[in-house]
Amino acid sequence: MHSTIDPPSASLELPFRRPFDWTRMLGFIGGRASAGVESVNDGVYRRAIEWRGDDGTIEVLPHARKHRLVVTVEGAAARHAQELAAPLSRMFDLHADPREIARCLSADPILAPLVEAAPGLRVPGAWSGFELVVRTIVGQQVSVKGASTIMNRIVQRAGRRIEGHPHEGTAWRFPTPAELADADLDKIGMPTKRVQAVQNFAQAVASGALPLDTPGADTAQLQRDLLAMPGIGPWTVGYVAMRALRDPDAWPDADLVLMQAIAKRDPSLVKPAQQRARTERWRPWRAYAAMHLWNGVAIATGQSRGG
Repeated sequence: MHSTIDPPSASLELPFRRPFDWTRMLGFIGGRASAGVESVNDGVYRRAIEWRGDDGTIEVLPHARKHRLVVTVEGAAARHAQELAAPLSRMFDLHADPREIARCLSADPILAPLVEAAPGLRVPGAWSGFELVVRTIVGQQVSVKGASTIMNRIVQRAGRRIEGHPHEGTAWRFPTPAELADADLDKIGMPTKRVQAVQNFAQAVASGALPLDTPGADTAQLQRDLLAMPGIGPWTVGYVAMRALRDPDAWPDADLVLMQAIAKRDPSLVKPAQQRARTERWRPWRAYAAMHLWNGVAIATGQSRGG
């Protein structure tokens, strides 16, 4: 008989304030997941991670009774489990106070029915800001599904397969900034300018010029620096500020789905200037307003649109 040593594992419980809409959170993340890197199945979020040089897998799901998420960390990264509480709480927006947000947004007749329909809606974050920005550039002017296809090609071409990994859906490591900057992305299905934008961005992160995933970095400066990069416009910066920089008041400017949704709910608001004036009422929670509008479109059309 061979004796097997189970890999180390640790678990964490992360509290949140009710209401908390885990199903819609996972639906949004799952629809935009990097195939092979992260997966959403049966109400469970999984991904392979690296923390302080140690590999591992995280698995996240709601507690059966308490108002908490339960995180299981497997592999060598389990010894850093306590350090993972902060980034995971940010990723799943656990610090939000849904009642305070609802009080503000429900005052507007455009948003009130949407907030009532999904009172626990949060702004889904990302494990890696770098990965999210790459996906956001890739997703410019293509469908959510089309962006996922190209992301999968990037992972296969520039990422690293983790040998002996227990979950096929998360058996790949997303490329590091340096790996992506140097990768051959020829014929990957993106226009040349967009490939250049991805690789310029990756190079800026690799060199330390853009400290995107550095705790305590100046988020306003990061947004200015991102906006100055070729191929990155105000929409991309607003979306990244929502999901990676965790700005609760970020707004993806000129998002077509949001503009159409606002005009549909209030036909007097057809011009961008009128819409912009209306969104001022939603401060300091415009990121949540965007999520509610996107969610309303998803419910109405049965399709994942926006973001």
